[in-house]
Amino acid sequence: MKIYVCELCGYEYNAKNGDEENGIEPGTDFEDLPSDWVCPLCAASKEDFEEVENSSDDSQE
Repeated sequence: MKIYVCELCGYEYNAKNGDEENGIEPGTDFEDLPSDWVCPLCAASKEDFEEVENSSDDSQE
């Protein structure tokens, strides 16, 4: 799964984990997050996130 990192604070959004504290279920792709979703650490918008290469071995899932 893809990981997106907040360019402002470094928070990593991983779809595998979701953002349950803010009502986002595990398995929710970044592209499927509500347009008003913000970084749970610094309140940055989705536009402030950048896709990064996932270094963990998710390819076997």
